[in-house]
Amino acid sequence: MIAADTGRWLEAAFLGLLQGLTEFLPVSSSAHLRIAGALLPSGSDPGAAFTAITQIGTEAAVLLYFRRDIWRIAAAWCGALTRPRAALLPDARLGWLILLGTLPIAVLGLALKHQIEGNLRNLYVTATMLIGFGLVLGLADRIGARCRSIERLGWRHGLLLGVAQALALVPGVSRSGGTISAALLVGYTREAAARYSFLLAIPAVLASGLFELADSWGKANPVGAGPTLLATMIAFAVGYGVIVAFLRLLRTRSFLPFVIYRLAAGTAVLALLASGSIAAR
Repeated sequence: MIAADTGRWLEAAFLGLLQGLTEFLPVSSSAHLRIAGALLPSGSDPGAAFTAITQIGTEAAVLLYFRRDIWRIAAAWCGALTRPRAALLPDARLGWLILLGTLPIAVLGLALKHQIEGNLRNLYVTATMLIGFGLVLGLADRIGARCRSIERLGWRHGLLLGVAQALALVPGVSRSGGTISAALLVGYTREAAARYSFLLAIPAVLASGLFELADSWGKANPVGAGPTLLATMIAFAVGYGVIVAFLRLLRTRSFLPFVIYRLAAGTAVLALLASGSIAAR
């Protein structure tokens, strides 16, 4: 019994570390948690609820890192509510665009909740999305003009990036990867695309995590409340460091290493599935 409890805590700690490492990189944290669940000794999927709750930790890291930007945007947005002309200011417009961009994932997340927690967690789907959207990211990074800043973001592009973020409801797509790919395709710089993907994710991820936390309260949890809390705390600490390193990396490097990694990871999962080493569900 003690050994089983220790194993559950160790697995949760590892999954929290994995969540923190992958949430902000364009490699899909939900895919990594899903794959890791199949490979760990317990052999069980930690579940969509565990993924959503641990994402609260990584989003807390975003709130801390971008606290000045968030405060500035929130203040400008609130000011625009009483002074219509202030809505034309870049920060106020960015606040409205983040809300607009959150609508697609909110609507689809509620409409497809059962599929997201069921059929879409099939590892064949996950592996295919890792490979397919890895190719999309590589193409976007290669052909994108990379000349637009966040300040030039308009309503049409704001909605487009919101739809791209909603694709991440499917494990393997990647929230940051989908948003960054779309931003690169319409001409934004790598750093602008990454920064906006982080800011855009705040309302959706926090709402999803808090909803899953409330919905799972008092219900049987395959991971356990204590281990889930530990994983969330680890995800916060590791995620903060990843934000710092990732934004610094994009100033001098392309997304090619992440493209190669996605292709390799997706291919490896397909090989494991074909050999029967892991189960698709």
